[in-house]
This record gives sequence, C-alpha cells and structure tokens, in this order.
Amino acid sequence: MLEKTEKKAAVAKEEKRQKFVELAESRTVNAIKAIRIIGKLGNKNAYQFDDSDVQKIVKALNKEVEALKARMSSSGGKESVEFKLD
Repeated sequence: MLEKTEKKAAVAKEEKRQKFVELAESRTVNAIKAIRIIGKLGNKNAYQFDDSDVQKIVKALNKEVEALKARMSSSGGKESVEFKLD
C-alpha cells in the first residue's frame, strides 16, 4: 500500500515538473520576444526618445527580473505591473 502511494507521489511530482518546464519555456520565449519588440523602439528614424526614456525602460525591466528571482527563490513576491515614462 505504501509503495503504491509513493508511486503516485512520484508520478505527480513528474507531472508537475513537466508542466513547469512546458510553461517556463513558453513564457520565457514570449518574454524574450516582448523585449525584442521593445528594442525595436530604438529606431530613431521612427521614434523620438532620449536616454532617460531608455534608462526608465531598462530600470523597469531589471526590477521585474529581480522580482522574478525573488519569487523563484522564495514563496513570496509582488504581482503588480506598473510602468510610466512620464
């Protein structure tokens, strides 16, 4: 009986791992694509911006990466998204 329970636990753990890998890969690819799209704003022929705008964008992205690290290493973390250039 105990062996059966251990097998179920092992299967559940493997399913959770598979789901994590699937979602992590998909979401990371989406995040990278979104960052690349933001990078396209660097076309000075199409957009007007200055270094302070770039610094604000980079700061906001870095802040979220740090929040990601915190959430992944502990059980807490903030879920809100706030960003304004002005």
